[in-house]
Parts: sequence; C-alpha cells; structure tokens
Amino acid sequence: MLEDRLQSEGYGYEVVNASIAGDTSAGGLARLPRLLAAHDPELVVIELGGNDGLRGQPVGVLRENLAKMIELAQQSGARVVLAGMQIPPNYGPAYTRSLAAVYPELAVRFNTQLIEFLLADVALRPELMQADSIHPNAAGQEIVFANVWRVLRPMLAARDAG
Repeated sequence: MLEDRLQSEGYGYEVVNASIAGDTSAGGLARLPRLLAAHDPELVVIELGGNDGLRGQPVGVLRENLAKMIELAQQSGARVVLAGMQIPPNYGPAYTRSLAAVYPELAVRFNTQLIEFLLADVALRPELMQADSIHPNAAGQEIVFANVWRVLRPMLAARDAG
C-alpha cells in the first residue's frame, strides 16, 4: 500500500520491507547494519517490540535495542519514524505500561517522528483482526496504513518543499 501511494503521488521512493514475521528487536538490530549499507535509505520506519512484549522480554532490553537502531539509522543519514506498539495486559499492567512508554520516550530522546500506536483503531476490533487476534486482516491493514501515512506524508512533503 505504501509503495502504491508513494508512486501514485509522485514521490518516487522505493520501499524495502525488511520485516520478518515473529521477529524481536534483537533480531532487527542484528540485521539493521547490513540493511542500511545495502539500501542507504533516506527514511527508516522502525516497528518492533510487539513480539518482545508478547514473550515477556525485559523492557530495558527493548529500549536499548530500539535506541541502538535509531542511532544507527540516524548515523547513516536516514530520518527515522518509530512505530509504537502496545500489548495485552498478560504480564500485568506495570509491564504493559512500561513497554508502551518506551516509544514516546525514545521519540523525544532522538527527535524522531512517532506513530503513537501502529494498531490504533484496529487492535481491539475483532472484525479487523486475523483469527490469531494479533495481526490485522486486510481491512485492518488499510487502517494501519492510514496510521502510518498520517505521519509519513508531512515528512515527505517537508522534504520536497525544502
């Protein structure tokens, strides 16, 4: 959807989807240097942490991994968008709040754009989720894309205007 929108609006960007289903922030961090070198991106969207949270991994490790990823991307010259994640309260409300707080904290710390919650308006609506109740279905993906586009479009317009 993103590549189609970028092309239809004349932005001319190439989209590289480097995600791996079920990946954690540690896996993303391990892959990122090679990806940055191979693609030399102008903009990097980082959306990781949901699987860290679902596995009950320490929030501090998530914070460190995401911080390193942001630093690496920024050092390569890319602008960064951080996509916030939230998880069900399986591990208790303190853990759930702590995990969700990582994203706005890092966005401020590294002056990145933030998608507050990637699955906003989707996650708690069963008709927009796959049978696993974790991943959005096709209709849900359209809303997820809208959540991303709301943040990306002003960044792209600002780049083109500058």
